[in-house]
Amino acid sequence: QLQASGGGLVQAGGSLRLSCVASGLSFDDYAIGWFRQVPGKVREAVACIAKDGATYYDDSVKGRFTISRDNAKNTVYLQMNSLKPEDTAVYYCAADKDPPDGSSWYVRSEYDYWGQGTLVTVSS
Repeated sequence: QLQASGGGLVQAGGSLRLSCVASGLSFDDYAIGWFRQVPGKVREAVACIAKDGATYYDDSVKGRFTISRDNAKNTVYLQMNSLKPEDTAVYYCAADKDPPDGSSWYVRSEYDYWGQGTLVTVSS
């Protein structure tokens, strides 16, 4: 089970930190990804962190978002800085047992488990 939290309302230029806490799985063995979805649009990949700490980012968030993991707490974080109105979405975390690479980390079907979403709203 994955539990995402930390969403909220923030002004453009502000920051939020999302958390994804895992239970019931061998957290250390999984890559964790963050995706986001706007109503009526496809769920898109934002960032991913592999079990060895390798990270992947969508171009739209590079330099603004940072993904990290704390295996002792079974938690992955997504630090979001310099937020823009276009970052407004429901954010989901997901777990992938297979090691991701540059061609797979953003593929939704690669992920085995999904958490519920947390809403991020960025006002202009």
